[in-house]
Amino acid sequence: MFVVAALYHFTRFEAPDTMRVALENLCRENGLRGTILLAREGINGTVAGDRPAIDTLLEHIRALPGCDGLEVKESYAHKMPFRRMRVRLKREIVTMGQPDVDPTRSVGRYVDAANWNELIAAQDVAVIDTRNSYEVAIGSFAGAENPQTDSFRDFPAWWSANRDRFEGKRIAMFCTGGIRCEKSTNYLLGQGVEEVFHLKGGILKYLEEVPAENSSWKGECFVFDERVSVGHGLRPGPHTLCRACRYPLAAEDLLRSEYEEGVACHHCIATRSSADRDRYRERQRQIALAARLGEKHLG
Repeated sequence: MFVVAALYHFTRFEAPDTMRVALENLCRENGLRGTILLAREGINGTVAGDRPAIDTLLEHIRALPGCDGLEVKESYAHKMPFRRMRVRLKREIVTMGQPDVDPTRSVGRYVDAANWNELIAAQDVAVIDTRNSYEVAIGSFAGAENPQTDSFRDFPAWWSANRDRFEGKRIAMFCTGGIRCEKSTNYLLGQGVEEVFHLKGGILKYLEEVPAENSSWKGECFVFDERVSVGHGLRPGPHTLCRACRYPLAAEDLLRSEYEEGVACHHCIATRSSADRDRYRERQRQIALAARLGEKHLG
């Protein structure tokens, strides 16, 4: 079993570029795979490996300036869910594009998974899913508002266009692991919303702690690794990825006429050119050839 650790922390790194090489070397030396993002505002990532390797990484990160309060959610996978290890420098560890947003100053009130159902059932509470449309498509909380965004950058514009609909409401927000809500709740507080809440630990913590028979969650939760989705108990779900557009696909989607493995699905068939699909077919041919030869495809 591989431990999959989703982690983030907002803190001030004066020189994140000086941390990258040591962090990447430590991950590679310990057989870890995944992606870690470093920016002046903090650290964010998901990595997988054995228990000692994950513990070594977490000890290293918690020793970085201001990171003793690192937020970590763990789950498990039978197969390594990542293909490579990358440590990247970014402008933001989760991109909202709002320079005045600073989760280290203020965020919404955290609500534990055990108390979430009661909050979102209240008549004066509006529940907002801060994830992107392709994530919401396979699962969300019953009755939650779907902003239908393609990118987290789109959220401020959506709120500006729709805020009047939420006048007089308390706002409860959620996302996969909690990081987007750190920014979205700070943003709403800055917009004058007085009562803002968010699910502590995100959907992953809720699915880990709340049994299915008591759950308000419907469907599966999209995750950014080769498991594609997880359900209650953080068990891997039934979805696969379209390798052309990276949209999650259910079993019935694979039976549609538009689907071609590694090349297209019904979500992207009309948005990719013939040249694109020819390129994807060649990539898929190379993947199949590598598999037959027992070799690792580097793409």
